Amino acid sequence: MTFYLKKLVLVGVLAASAAGLSGCLPLVIGGAVMGGMVATDRRTSGTYVEDEGIELKAAARIRERLGERVHINVTSYNRQVLLTGEAPTAEDKQLIEQVVAQVENVRNTVSEISILGNSTLTQRSSDAVVTGRVKAKLLDAKDLFSNSFKIVTERGTVYLMGRVTQREANRATEIITATQGVQRLVRVLELLTEEELARMQPAPKPAQP
Repeated sequence: MTFYLKKLVLVGVLAASAAGLSGCLPLVIGGAVMGGMVATDRRTSGTYVEDEGIELKAAARIRERLGERVHINVTSYNRQVLLTGEAPTAEDKQLIEQVVAQVENVRNTVSEISILGNSTLTQRSSDAVVTGRVKAKLLDAKDLFSNSFKIVTERGTVYLMGRVTQREANRATEIITATQGVQRLVRVLELLTEEELARMQPAPKPAQP
């Protein structure tokens, strides 16, 4: 496992409040809209495509080598790969990390794989509900671009990825830890300064005469 130390922020476990969202949830449509990517997803279109390819290739290679005896989520953001899920042995975990590190275009990996038996369908369904709640609350936050974040939930732990400013990271943390069902929060974020973010925004269109 390698760690990119310049701007990567891997913040440990944050205790989560049990208070939060209740009632019906709106449908959340995942993914980034290519045309608005600079303002929301903050990856170039090329990097977005590379991330999709990394996830597909890594998942396929893990299945080839380890089959159904492991349950692994591969999440790539800006060519940084987060590995979550379960493997039965430390040897299997190490093999997964090696396999993923060799996938084309992977910049670095962060492994959060637990040495456990595979999670149950009930656990995975619960995690999906938590992910939906978190995405809905980020979408409702008027001071955040929800597509700047990528959310993964495993056994009640929410993993937060993205390229964001410190203010955005703190605001998202506040929202997520107050969401029902979130037991822990792990942030795997690349921090931007406000100046860097401003430079990423599209230039305003000139006024029409």
